[in-house]
Amino acid sequence: MREAQSIFIQIAEGIKDRILSGEYQADERIPSVRDLAVELEVNPNTAMKAFDLLQRDELIYNKRGMGYFVSPEAKAKVVESRKRQLREVTLPALRHELELLGLTLEDLLKL
Repeated sequence: MREAQSIFIQIAEGIKDRILSGEYQADERIPSVRDLAVELEVNPNTAMKAFDLLQRDELIYNKRGMGYFVSPEAKAKVVESRKRQLREVTLPALRHELELLGLTLEDLLKL
């Protein structure tokens, strides 16, 4: 997990990773807040904040009395979000670092 991020954001990103990997499928139930908190050894309130974030982003939905489920469009939304992050943050940072180090794209490919 990414150390500089809040724990609840790290948890949400971990769930997104599980959606991308296919571990969590569309319309499939995911672990409860309590189960995930126990698994990750965090306070249930922290896990709930992650679930709230994922629900706000429409990646999961709640069926009252049944738990949380992966939204049908969750994988596509996560892919698009990660591509945007790559395009707008990661690649510009990499380009900047390459320029500072005097490296070319060919040098990077050799690494």
